[in-house]
Amino acid sequence: MRCSLRSFQEELPTERTVHNYLSGEPFAEYQESPYFCRFLQWKWRERQPVTKNTFRHYRVLGKGGFGEVCACQVRATGKMYACKKLEKKRIKKRKGEAMALNEKRILEKVHSRFVVSLAYTYETKDSLCLVLTMMNGGDLKFHIYNLGLPGFEEQRAVFYAAELCCGLEDLQRERIAYRDLKPDNILLDDRGHIRISDLGLAMEVPEGETIRGKVGTVGYMAPEVISHENYMFSPDWWGLGCLIYEMIEGHPPFRKFKEKVKREEVERRVKSNSEEYSEKFSDDARSICRMLLTKDPKERLGCRGHGAAEVKQHPVFKDINFKRLEANMLEPPFRPDPHAVYCKDVLDIEQFSTVKGVHLDNRDEDFYATFVTGCVSIPWQNEIIESKCFTDLDESGTEDEIVSDVEERAGASVKPKKNFFYRLLQRAGCLSSSPSKKEEEPTAV
Repeated sequence: MRCSLRSFQEELPTERTVHNYLSGEPFAEYQESPYFCRFLQWKWRERQPVTKNTFRHYRVLGKGGFGEVCACQVRATGKMYACKKLEKKRIKKRKGEAMALNEKRILEKVHSRFVVSLAYTYETKDSLCLVLTMMNGGDLKFHIYNLGLPGFEEQRAVFYAAELCCGLEDLQRERIAYRDLKPDNILLDDRGHIRISDLGLAMEVPEGETIRGKVGTVGYMAPEVISHENYMFSPDWWGLGCLIYEMIEGHPPFRKFKEKVKREEVERRVKSNSEEYSEKFSDDARSICRMLLTKDPKERLGCRGHGAAEVKQHPVFKDINFKRLEANMLEPPFRPDPHAVYCKDVLDIEQFSTVKGVHLDNRDEDFYATFVTGCVSIPWQNEIIESKCFTDLDESGTEDEIVSDVEERAGASVKPKKNFFYRLLQRAGCLSSSPSKKEEEPTAV
């Protein structure tokens, strides 16, 4: 039996064999077909420069670490996004280049229904801009404290906790530790689903290694983070416990609502005190909070070898069908009012002070060139599909008609002829002798 299985595996074509075959005659036929020409037209459009004029800009929604966050709309498709502005001088003054680039690269890498997506990056004279998923429903902090009595009914809190489990699972699948789970960073969309946002403190954990660093928000940092110990993903499961507690109780587990406490005292409570539970908690809700808020990370739920799977199996989620949740087929317990604004009034959002004494030079320009890369392929393609703009690629047109259409849009005066797209895309830097992984992925569209 083993011999026959081994011989069967040896007879299977390897990935290299398949690649070599497809790169021969099948690919030559594909290059001669109208489908290849339309694919190049698609990629040409994707690679168009992105500037502030690509968007219409609307009201300020809030503040980020380095600048404002405002609503914006893509002029060509009508798609709404949130534009997170990172002021160049503020970045340089706070030596935040590595943090900004790290957030941008992680956002490019993660494609999850439960984490905000990065669609575009561009720059203005004063700012670097991240164009992200628009979340019209506001953040969980606003909902917990500004709409009625603090806190949620347990059913609603459990639903958000289930979606957070899925988001953390997607991040950990890419070996990313989030490290800043708190109500301010959890946003609601117009249907009432949540997404994790603000990945500025997130960090990739190398396979088989651990990381360390006292980062996060006071009151939400795990004991091992406060104590400068090594860790992997344990702080995120602690953060989930803090968040579930706060959603139900109406205040964090180690600080009362509006209580003024010094940082040192909060950290002492986190490491030494046990959280208190009121009658608002069911037995299952109390159980999952205690298991997630276990001081020893080795004993904490989610850290005992099975990750998100063991958290999802907790009885508090007995009414959640995670397969349907991940497929976006469950109706949230709360749906934001489309006519309401779930954020502070523009006049209540504090203005950033002017940064003085900081001068930008050529080294900064090198950093900006690395940061600003235009469209992110998958979100851009989804936008084009959702807005039905892909119908502009006339499927009944001939190759010469498609080439002429691209030349007309580009304002080119070159006479259409075979292989025009090759020269056009090579001049734009879109094609090389050995395509990168990023360039190869959209062939599945």
